[in-house]
Amino acid sequence: MSDERTARATLTAVAEPGDTFLNRIIDHAGPERALESIRTGRLPGGVSADAKEIRRLDHWRIRLIAAEPDQDMAVCARFNGRLICPGDPEWPTTLDDLGDGRPYALWLRGTGDLRYGCLRSVAIVGSRAASPYGLRAAADFASELADGGWTVISGGALGIDAAAHRGALAADGPTVAVLANGVDVPYPASNEGLFAEMARRSLLVSESPPGTHPHRLRFLVRNRVIAALSRGTVIVEAEARSGALNTAGWAARLGRVVMAVPGPITSRSSAGAHRLLREEGTTLVTRSEEIIEAVGSIGTDLAPPPRTPVLPRDHLEPVTRSVLEAFPA
Repeated sequence: MSDERTARATLTAVAEPGDTFLNRIIDHAGPERALESIRTGRLPGGVSADAKEIRRLDHWRIRLIAAEPDQDMAVCARFNGRLICPGDPEWPTTLDDLGDGRPYALWLRGTGDLRYGCLRSVAIVGSRAASPYGLRAAADFASELADGGWTVISGGALGIDAAAHRGALAADGPTVAVLANGVDVPYPASNEGLFAEMARRSLLVSESPPGTHPHRLRFLVRNRVIAALSRGTVIVEAEARSGALNTAGWAARLGRVVMAVPGPITSRSSAGAHRLLREEGTTLVTRSEEIIEAVGSIGTDLAPPPRTPVLPRDHLEPVTRSVLEAFPA
């Protein structure tokens, strides 16, 4: 492993994902110099820092003592994993849209090429405490999108996320889970079987090295990666304070398409989705064809009109039908 890759692997263990201060150092001096700055506490010339950022540098120095990048790489290799870095052929260039918040590197587990898979991709996210309606919608959308050659991206959580992943797998299509923990840590534990299947057939992705456990901040921070990897984000169900709305916010900031599925007006699980639909810039979707139309190529991915029941009068000639419709009901 090159010195730069070793440095980036180390940085994923030392700093929290997407730290803008650390990315400024990397941009200015490279990952190896950034690591040296953490060791010595001396910033490269031209990089300024406030008191809060200096304290982060001190905190990273403590975490650096326990960092073992070679061991992390060895563990990763044992379960068919790998590390990808900016500039690698598999690195999705859409992550560069995150600017100072982009990942230092990504840990992957599974099959398939992440960059290729994200060329045609849609994120489906929503509530953990999903209703049967939401679970059905997420699974059906994901299955139909995957069947049409689209990669389904989500966060591996309970509820809508898991339903979306399972829907894509049921269609034998690609799906990517962006995790808030290491790709070898099954969280939530009840999704362990799902993660094992995804490792065999699709991809698990994390900004943190193997063995890392999640906490609330990492769940919020990983949402920006879900949004950046996708052409658009679909909110199936989300309560008023749902983390899925954070993903929608990232999608909007990155210039991606934001979509939401309407639900019952009496359902708390759809309150956040309905709030999005009242805002300018959110597209209402009820079919997978409408999702594809919103994120697909202009003029070629148009949604067909919805199917309606065929009535006997539909088979009549236009003139005859007009005469019939002129009679009172």
